[in-house]
Amino acid sequence: MTPTPHPVAGLDAATLQDLLWTARDPKFERWREQIHRTGGCADPIHLSGWTTTKDKTTGEVLYAYSTEHEPGGRLRIACGNRRASRCAPCAWLYAGDTYHLIRAGLSGDPAKDIPETVREHPRVFATLTAPSFGGVHNRPDTGRCACRHRHLEHDPRLGTPLDPDSYDYAGAVLFNNHAGQLWDRFAKRLRREIAARAGLTQRALADVARLSYGKVAEFQRRGAVHFHAVIRLDGPDGPDSPPPAWASTELLTDAIGAALRHAYTAVTVPAAGQQPRRVLRWGRVHDVRPIKAFEGGTAITEGAIAAYVAKYATKAAETTGTVDRPLGSLDALDVLGLDDHPRRLIEACAQLDALYPERRLWAWAHMLGFRGHFSTKSRHYSTTLGALRQIRADHRAAQQWEALGLGELEPDTVLVLADWTYAGHGHTPGESALAATIARDIRINRETAREALAEWEWST
Repeated sequence: MTPTPHPVAGLDAATLQDLLWTARDPKFERWREQIHRTGGCADPIHLSGWTTTKDKTTGEVLYAYSTEHEPGGRLRIACGNRRASRCAPCAWLYAGDTYHLIRAGLSGDPAKDIPETVREHPRVFATLTAPSFGGVHNRPDTGRCACRHRHLEHDPRLGTPLDPDSYDYAGAVLFNNHAGQLWDRFAKRLRREIAARAGLTQRALADVARLSYGKVAEFQRRGAVHFHAVIRLDGPDGPDSPPPAWASTELLTDAIGAALRHAYTAVTVPAAGQQPRRVLRWGRVHDVRPIKAFEGGTAITEGAIAAYVAKYATKAAETTGTVDRPLGSLDALDVLGLDDHPRRLIEACAQLDALYPERRLWAWAHMLGFRGHFSTKSRHYSTTLGALRQIRADHRAAQQWEALGLGELEPDTVLVLADWTYAGHGHTPGESALAATIARDIRINRETAREALAEWEWST
């Protein structure tokens, strides 16, 4: 395992002084315990208040807690931010939940009410891309870019326009802005295409089959959004019911291609100011692959897909060189020092905002116009992130009750009173450095445990 540089190394004098002050505080161990429980959260939420648990019948106080004696009089809880650029520990947890959500819809999970027979349903992994807005530096199969150079994998020029002055920046951000609507039209058209191939009407299709999906958005280096989606055909009741005999992976694949080519899936943006009328469509390049449980080859496996989707669920437009939070004004671009390509995309959002105010392009300029959710699913695809979080919360609550000696009590025999107030968020500079070391240690322990488990599985 490659050694990881220690986060405390290279601190400035003021931060180091604050770190030492924090470490010498009499309540430091309790502070460290709080941060460890958040997983090393980079921006914890601070709460002040109290909670009391009483016996409903006798009124006896079984447990009482107050933040009065906590460090700073506050309880710190995890921020829950999904973006790895904002809080890596919380993003790791979000990615894990997404992995289990996607995996359950692929291989089934009785604990999440998804039968294992879902593996037998037709299912594919589809990638829907954006159209071209102008030539960009890339690494084609031939190896040589149109600029006549062979770019290395991490060349900063990759994804940037060959000719920035002729690149359609307005078209790029408008596509991002309407990507969610394009997906909605694609999903509706796909149901029609499946029904047509089965010789059914859409209403009749709903009586025998249901389309389910889970998807994630990814920004390409050029700053355009594309979608990766697990698409599955179920019976009329979702994963609990088998699909009809005519349903097959081949039929689903063919229907996806037809839906992408159909005129219905296009979105028209009216002319405004100097901007022409545009008809936005998916790119000509798309990829649809069958999903297998364990096989390789042209198919891809359940685990690989779940890991891939989970990875991109914690990323956003910052991977293209932009920022990960809303911009106050265009003047901020001078301070941020962004590269020319993301800067021009943001400037296009600002210019188009006045022409299409209902699209709120400036509010989403930091996302290069994209305003949708990065990870979404249809209702019957799998469990929900909320359900997964509730399972974790219930487990922690049960652990807490056992630790307090209340494990034998039935929930309906006690009364819980509480009063909580938001008291801020984040760390001081020194606390931030210490939290980073806690997060680092937790990550190393997880990696060590994972490697040990993999070695044990290989040896057995």
